[in-house]
Amino acid sequence: MAIHRTAIVEDGAILGADVVVGPFCIVGSETKLGAGVCLHSHVVIAGKTEIGARTQVYSHAVLGGESQIRSNDPTDTRLSIGEDCVIREHVTMSLGSRKGHAVTKVGDRGYFMAYSHIGHDCAVGNDVTFANGAQLGGHVVIGDGVILGGISAVQQFGRIGRGAMLGGVSGCNEDIIPFGMAFGDHAKLAGLNIVGLKRRGVPRPSIHALRAAYRAIFLGTEGSLAERAAKARESWGSIPEVAEVIDFILAPAKRPVCTARAHATEHSDE
Repeated sequence: MAIHRTAIVEDGAILGADVVVGPFCIVGSETKLGAGVCLHSHVVIAGKTEIGARTQVYSHAVLGGESQIRSNDPTDTRLSIGEDCVIREHVTMSLGSRKGHAVTKVGDRGYFMAYSHIGHDCAVGNDVTFANGAQLGGHVVIGDGVILGGISAVQQFGRIGRGAMLGGVSGCNEDIIPFGMAFGDHAKLAGLNIVGLKRRGVPRPSIHALRAAYRAIFLGTEGSLAERAAKARESWGSIPEVAEVIDFILAPAKRPVCTARAHATEHSDE
């Protein structure tokens, strides 16, 4: 363990083996740092915050700050960050809120670039990438492997499904399906994240089924979106990735599902 002489580690903080606390860091009394965590410099860890093993936190990040809610009560709220994350400069992650789930949860192996923000009560999956300035409002749910482009924003209570991608300088006020790709100031689907699917080793027949289901659901004209999704299950529901998309569409949610751009055509890069 190495604690720089200018750092402040309050009584009650729990530090695992080989933790490094760099110059001018502040580690609060309710903090728990896993083995090998490194706080580079000028990092503030506040509230009841737990950070998993080997996570790297860079200068001026603030983790575990109070929820940004008027008349907030931070009592019994917490922030949980997984293992092997990289949290770059000026990143902020808020505690949960008593009005919400009381916990903000971030998974393993996330890469959070400078100035990105995770609001109160969010649930962020594993292996995500947030580019510079990506922002989450409160109560947002982000699936595993999601990529958020630079200066993008997701409105509170939004959902982005596993393996999806939101383009840079995009505003997301509707839910993005798993494996979808969306962009725009009011983001709309532009197809499937085919490159991401291939990188994840999804079999080619499954990708073809996803493409067919996407066309039927989002480019079809008969019935409602939910009705087209239910009908798509009859043809492609045995494919796990297609079933995941359909379940996402039909699940209860605060926000509508993001639809395709007008006159959009889903195409392959094969």
